[in-house]
Amino acid sequence: MSIRTVVWGENIHEQTNAIVRSIYPNGMHNTIAAALNTDPTIEATTATLQEPEHGLSVERLAKTDVLLWWGHKDHGAVSDEVVERVAKRVWEGMGLIVLHSGHFSKPFKRLMGTPCALKWREAGERERLWVINPRHPIAAGLDENFVLENEEMYGEQFSVPEPLETVFISWFAGGEVFRSGLTWRRGAGNIFYFRPGHETYPT
Repeated sequence: MSIRTVVWGENIHEQTNAIVRSIYPNGMHNTIAAALNTDPTIEATTATLQEPEHGLSVERLAKTDVLLWWGHKDHGAVSDEVVERVAKRVWEGMGLIVLHSGHFSKPFKRLMGTPCALKWREAGERERLWVINPRHPIAAGLDENFVLENEEMYGEQFSVPEPLETVFISWFAGGEVFRSGLTWRRGAGNIFYFRPGHETYPT
């Protein structure tokens, strides 16, 4: 049976920023879903902020195994009702993967119970991600590190609860480090935060 996956995208930068639109003409959410759908074990669809109930009705979430979340420009526009709905499904067993600036999203902050703040600098710096938990399934098939030539810097301290596992740590050309791949459990659900994915870079 397929892993039923919903890729949630805020879908604002793609509409308002020409650089983002040139990199992701179909939107970041559709780009991510298309990549996931190359795996025959995954069935990925999309949802956006602009849809009724942000595309996350009770019925749809009930049929979702994993929810991916990318947001940045207007976290506050996400309705509290939908936030509680997402949190409830995680507690029931739905997986949640939070990408890049989704660290400040309302569902992630709700499930972490902390500010989820960090240092940041947008300078297109080289990021080297070190795999520090090579036996973790998330890191399967990866070398001991990989490089993104241009990314927004995120730096410690990252005000999240102590994770269950740390899979990746990033180093940036400016000297900062960041815990860039972290897992938690909330109820029956697994949560993974993955740092890369700034909208103006093709990552």
